[in-house]
Amino acid sequence: MTGMSRARVARRIAAGAAYGGGGIGLAGAAAMGLLLAEVQLARRHVGNGTTQHVPNAEGRYGWGSPRSSAGESGGGYDIPGEPPLRLTMLGDSTAAGQGVHRAGQTPGALLASGLAAVAERPVELRNVALPGARSDDLDRQVSLALADSARVPDICVIMIGANDVTHRVPPTRSVRCLSGAVRRLRTAGAEVVVGTCPDLGTIEPVQQPLRWLARRASRQLAAAQTIGVVEQGGRTVSLGDLLGPEFAENPRELFGPDHYHPSAEGYATAAMAVLPTVCAALGLWPEEERPDVTRREGFLPVAKAAAEAASEAGTEVTAAMPTGPRGPWALLKRRRRRRLPVSEPEAATPSG
Repeated sequence: MTGMSRARVARRIAAGAAYGGGGIGLAGAAAMGLLLAEVQLARRHVGNGTTQHVPNAEGRYGWGSPRSSAGESGGGYDIPGEPPLRLTMLGDSTAAGQGVHRAGQTPGALLASGLAAVAERPVELRNVALPGARSDDLDRQVSLALADSARVPDICVIMIGANDVTHRVPPTRSVRCLSGAVRRLRTAGAEVVVGTCPDLGTIEPVQQPLRWLARRASRQLAAAQTIGVVEQGGRTVSLGDLLGPEFAENPRELFGPDHYHPSAEGYATAAMAVLPTVCAALGLWPEEERPDVTRREGFLPVAKAAAEAASEAGTEVTAAMPTGPRGPWALLKRRRRRRLPVSEPEAATPSG
């Protein structure tokens, strides 16, 4: 599918989500029936021998934190009068960190450690993500995240979409649920970064024609998610890297033992893609005055920016200009990534 046609489909899905339209077929009813059947087989295959256990990474990150119950320690950013930044993870198993054994290998821990290093402040991590969650679970998760009005998160990272594709959730419903979650979080005062639907076309057990169909469905949903999120004041980062080209080229290194969820290296790859946008949302990342044309950055109609981002992992899209004759405009950026520690992020202390 060309970028232009993907942008057109994304606009239709986003419009249907905004105005209550029905589901729009991603690849046609017959094709999606085949997709569902093969995904069910793939899910049964990758599920063998795996566990639903997700390491608990919640706590405070940053040098100077006392030794945690896991025996980790570090040195500190505890600055008098500077409260910790609050980071909350929402979404599915990817946001939760399913597939790794140590808390420090989860994307939440990696992001909290990286954010603490950039901000030179401790970061308090909370994770309300649920393995297996679809976008319609975000309303519940947001309620948990905002339950204490005195402790509203400074930044929320949402990773969602894969289960919507594999369970045939109408994309308009998926985008409507995600947009509503972003709107609630932004209204409460939190910055929001969404890792859009990863490329499901490179999961090891998945065969053709499912690979092509899954890639097409994933990218269409990712583009539509981008439009919905940007219109609500959030930022998106394409997570094609999560299950995309890098994983296809290095499956033994970047997939976990179940060949479906990422390994520690895979989660570090995803965290490196998201961290610069998290920092930028909090005003902690040096911003260039103009987009870098040599990196193909620029101001584009939001649907076109969304389509481009869906095709290239690690691409950020954020609102830029008011609506014009061609609709809302967005800024597309390809931020340079910083290497994150894979083995041991800074210490976490259990939150009290």
